[in-house]
Amino acid sequence: MTADLFDGLEAAGPAREVLAPGAVLLRGFARPQQAELLAAIDAITAQAPFRRMVTPGGHQMSVAMTNCGPVGWVTDRGGYRYDPIDPQSGQPWPAMPVLFRELAETAAREAGFAGFAPDACLINRYEPGAKMSLHQDRDERDVGAPIVSVSLGLPATFLFGGFKRTDKTQRYRLVHGDVVVWGGPARLAFHGVAALADGEHALLGRQRINLTFRRAR
Repeated sequence: MTADLFDGLEAAGPAREVLAPGAVLLRGFARPQQAELLAAIDAITAQAPFRRMVTPGGHQMSVAMTNCGPVGWVTDRGGYRYDPIDPQSGQPWPAMPVLFRELAETAAREAGFAGFAPDACLINRYEPGAKMSLHQDRDERDVGAPIVSVSLGLPATFLFGGFKRTDKTQRYRLVHGDVVVWGGPARLAFHGVAALADGEHALLGRQRINLTFRRAR
């Protein structure tokens, strides 16, 4: 069965799932805007192409990344940080589309976090085998704002744990259009993405795109 058929089956489930206090999964929340979102991603990546960044330890990430908004998240031998300049082009990151900002604000409000104003959107591209190790999002100056994560394309297994890397993680299957929001008591929970299984999505082919909205400054 193809990934898009699986998506349809998953979308028939609960529209809202509580993962933990402060963490909510909104099933299919971004799907009505899929065409506009994909067109905006194409425009952003034409200006700031995907690239596989290097961690401070010298390891190349399996996930390809780019950014849009006033600041973008970068990693290199110098460390993890937010920077207003794309180090690859020497130019500012592409502006965050109004559509992106409004989607993030609406999802955050739906999850109980009114007033979210993202200034960074990380755009991650997963191809089969790519993964994101368990980590905390703590490079932001103020962790009072939530994280909003939008899944597009192939299904992925999202790992959501506690406040120590060794805490037990729960596994959630995210499909095209799903949005996860976590903040408040869950803001510093460890989370990650298991290695992406191969497949073919009707709109995105053999890949998953993830939009992660943050308040960095």
